[in-house]
Amino acid sequence: MSTRFASDRGLTSRMVVTLFLLGLLYVVFVGALIALGVRALSVLLIAGVMLLAQYFLSDRIALFAMGGREVSPQEAPELHGLIDRLCAMADMPKPRVAVADSDVPNAFATGRNQKKAVVCVTTGILRRLEPEELEGVLAHELSHVAHRDVAVMTIASFLGIVAGLMTRFALYSGLGGRRDGNQGGLPIGLIVMLASILVYAVSFLLTRALSRYRELAADRAGALLTQQPSALASALTKVSGEMARIPTRDLREAEPFNAFYFAPALKQGHTLAGLFSTHPPLQRRLENLAKISAQLGRG
Repeated sequence: MSTRFASDRGLTSRMVVTLFLLGLLYVVFVGALIALGVRALSVLLIAGVMLLAQYFLSDRIALFAMGGREVSPQEAPELHGLIDRLCAMADMPKPRVAVADSDVPNAFATGRNQKKAVVCVTTGILRRLEPEELEGVLAHELSHVAHRDVAVMTIASFLGIVAGLMTRFALYSGLGGRRDGNQGGLPIGLIVMLASILVYAVSFLLTRALSRYRELAADRAGALLTQQPSALASALTKVSGEMARIPTRDLREAEPFNAFYFAPALKQGHTLAGLFSTHPPLQRRLENLAKISAQLGRG
């Protein structure tokens, strides 16, 4: 289902390459397990069920985990009005609208497609942002839905789930026997555990790299839709600055959901290495928006 959001071939190619590499890694991983004689069918079936549940119920799971609830136009008329306007501009179906009762200023979008999408904002961001800034944030989140990167990220996390389950399976199912049945071989459980850790690490880095790029793509698409990159830049600066005033306990509770959020919830004095970050640095995002603003000015 096409929209008026600016297409991003870079994002599309990265999503395809990431899914291909993760799929290839998954095939090699399963082949290695079979070669070792590990009966992993039950584990893979469990992982498959979890993937289907995560994919088809991702919107409900995310809302429940982050404490969001759907709100009607009567409960949040201004928020619904902004989303109505953006959806009309983008020529896309209106997602469900939700609000999470949290002082952490943030927003997220989830759902496997445009018809099942939900956009959620926190009460903290509603209190802090001006209408044009909030519109920029909402345009950013709607572009995630339009670009389908939310669904891709859900699928991409599957391999990490399998690797984690296999590690637990190796540790707790008694896979302590040695290869070739002699005392000189390596324990099968140890081999499975090491392979699972390696697969998890590779899938983790691939998905984090995709996550960082998709945030830049969403900034660009949202800014081009609203034609106000400065408003989105202002929102980014304000939200990032306000994080320093949020209690550490609240930030710690929000951190596991960083990959979903408009801006990462970081504890005071805490930084993440670039390879492990879910979002590009704030300065890079602001520079990206400044370039878009200059391009629109020249137009």
